[in-house]
Amino acid sequence: QVQLVESGGGLVQAGGSLRLSCAASGRTFSNYAMGWFRQAPGKEREFVGAISWSDAYTYYADSVKGRFTISRDGARNTVYLQMNSLKPEDTAVYYCAARSRFRNGLMGEYDYWGQGTQVTVSS
Repeated sequence: QVQLVESGGGLVQAGGSLRLSCAASGRTFSNYAMGWFRQAPGKEREFVGAISWSDAYTYYADSVKGRFTISRDGARNTVYLQMNSLKPEDTAVYYCAARSRFRNGLMGEYDYWGQGTQVTVSS
């Protein structure tokens, strides 16, 4: 089992920045690719971005590309989502998730999920 706990959400004005953190515990952090997802009210959960287990590459949704950056710190078993130039449409609950390194790529099914953290961007 992998336990994931997100933090860093809050209320920010449009154009501002937030950094979300996701602390992992349980199994070996480096065995998992880490993804970020979000779900806005009345909408389906959508993929935001992900980082490989090796930290070698990242992949982002078009809607956040150039504004959001994912990184990971193996010493702290933590993955981060740096969000810049925030827009009201970024308002959502943000979730981190872990995907076994033995699955190919960064898309598709994720094995473990956090509880989410609320991000609200005011206009």
